[in-house]
Amino acid sequence: MKVRQISIFLENRSGRLASVLSEMAKAGVNIRALSLADTSDFGILRLIVDKVEAGVKALKDGGYTVSLTEVLAVEVPDQPGGLAGILEALSQADLNVEYMYAFVCRATEKAVVVFRFENVTVAIEALKAAGISILPAETVYSF
Repeated sequence: MKVRQISIFLENRSGRLASVLSEMAKAGVNIRALSLADTSDFGILRLIVDKVEAGVKALKDGGYTVSLTEVLAVEVPDQPGGLAGILEALSQADLNVEYMYAFVCRATEKAVVVFRFENVTVAIEALKAAGISILPAETVYSF
């Protein structure tokens, strides 16, 4: 159920993002989802990819600072209030969302939201108890 996300520390300057994506392409790694948070000096690029180990190796070989983080990919009804219901269940379980980003899966016609929690195991239990679908990593990597 846990999905491995690649996080890359990037200087905020022209060409750095293109360079990372080029490294991934050369390694034959397909990006399934991404998020970029930045300040004036640096950014954190978060990627969900189909070949995690190959992606990490390509980036490290390219001289990038890379880390792996466990996140959850949660299926969200693609309708008004779909995400609000999930966030309410998390709130009732007293779980804090550190960050999140979303994408739409054409295969299931549902939205998918990637969540980072301080305690992923507790989050899994709370989501299951609320009847919320957590996608297996293999499904997310193959979108």
